Parts: sequence; structure tokens; C-alpha cells
Amino acid sequence: MTTSAPDKELLEGCRAGNRKAQERLYRDYYRSMAALCLRYTGNDADAVEALNNGFLKVFRNIGRYDAAQGSLYTWIRTIVLHSCLDYIKVRQRQESADELEDAPEAHIPADAVSRMQASELLALVRRLPPATAAVFNLYVLEGCTHREIATLLDISEGTSKWHLAAARKQLQLLIQQENMHYHE
Repeated sequence: MTTSAPDKELLEGCRAGNRKAQERLYRDYYRSMAALCLRYTGNDADAVEALNNGFLKVFRNIGRYDAAQGSLYTWIRTIVLHSCLDYIKVRQRQESADELEDAPEAHIPADAVSRMQASELLALVRRLPPATAAVFNLYVLEGCTHREIATLLDISEGTSKWHLAAARKQLQLLIQQENMHYHE
């Protein structure tokens, strides 16, 4: 994969510690990375913190970027995604969230989930363990394949499939626990 000429110039400036180049890189990728962080963290304050941590890692490691391994966008996205996941793990430890109770499984009709408001579903997804939520978001919301997820999260395809199945099962339990009602 090749890097465009403007990205090459930007990279050279960032690698040299040029503040204007760093600001431009941040501006160029801010919107898409902020949306990614918001989707994973669920609120503006957490998203900003995860985003800033992610870009700090980007700037610290910019010398390691290799265009042969993928686009600059993908490289930045991977770092910011990992920053979000790290932030979520820390936040969950701080909140010491209660474990999901073991409840008997019951069938939840697929159309009930499809009628859910996106915000309700995202709120439930945020209650999943970070790795499970990440796989669910990447597979369901972003349309990634298990192979792409495995590469992004540095896990096996089988682990990706396992997390997706776990997410679906846990979401069913959460829907039951919340006793959500859906109207046609």
C-alpha cells in the first residue's frame, strides 16, 4: 500500500517534530477518530480523553509507521481504537461494575433487537466487557470481517467469533434484565 504525497510530507514533518505538521495531522483525522471514540466510550468527555491519549500515542510512535503495512488512516485508527479500549478497561475497573448474573436463557425475537433504538443498543453494548464490545462494534456496526477484526485487535479469527457469540448472548440477557419493551 502506498502513502499519498501529501501524507508523506505530513509524515516527514511529524517525524521531525514539526508542530504545524502535527496540528494538521490531528485536524485531518480528528473528525473520524472522534466519532470512533464517541461510539466506543459513549460520552463526549470520555471520548475526548481517549482521543487525546490515542493521538499522543500516534505522535510518540509516528517513526514506526510503515506504509507497506497499511494506510496512515488505518494505522492511526488502530492506535486510537486501542486507546479507547484501554480507556474503557480502566473506567470499568474504577466503576467496579457488577458481573452479569447467570440467568436462564430465553429466546428474544430478532425483530425486537431490530426495533431497538440505536442509542438503547449502544448503551447495552457499553455494558459488555471491552473486548466483547469491541468485536461486536467492529462486526455489526462497522461491517468488518472476522479476519479484519483479528488483525485490528491482534486476536485470532476464532476468538473474534467467540466474542461475537458472547456479545449476542450477553445482550439477550441484558435486554431481559432491563425488561425493555418494544413497540411496532
